[in-house]
Amino acid sequence: MNTKFSTKTIVATGLGAAVFLVLFMYVKIPSPVPETNLQIAYGVSSFFATVFGPLAGFLVAFVGHALNDFISYGSPWWSWVFASGTSALVTGLCASKVAPKVEAGEFGKSEMIYFAIYAVIGNALAWLLVAPVLDILMYAEPVSTVFLQGITAFIIDAIVSVVVGGILLKAYASTKVQQGSLSKE
Repeated sequence: MNTKFSTKTIVATGLGAAVFLVLFMYVKIPSPVPETNLQIAYGVSSFFATVFGPLAGFLVAFVGHALNDFISYGSPWWSWVFASGTSALVTGLCASKVAPKVEAGEFGKSEMIYFAIYAVIGNALAWLLVAPVLDILMYAEPVSTVFLQGITAFIIDAIVSVVVGGILLKAYASTKVQQGSLSKE
């Protein structure tokens, strides 16, 4: 994991925010709950958060979601923008343990479990606490509505973060040469 914001991390964050934006705008499946969709983009933010750290993950999701809202609706819905950033930020806290293994070409069962725990916790905090509470405080939204949306978003986004993020991490790890895999003849 990059402990400081290197040029590589800055470039990856910009790229991640752009990919998040495009996926968030165009690759979504509506849920039965209004204004709540299955968003593949959350798997991308969890991937970037794990490989490049919590701040990079936060910025990927926060900037991507804010730009989507601005382009699509003319103004960001800040409560959910902050929630998106929160989910990636918390997921990225696993980076110190998982990223070195991924960079070494390993993403096995223990890394997947560790990653999944942080992704689920991140999504729980984002969608069961941050989004509904900020919706109530910032926009005076009805309590029953925001918590129904939050529960739905938590379930959907946690699954997407773990499954899509896990697939991306496994694929990325497979592109790395494992230490000791090359031998001198």
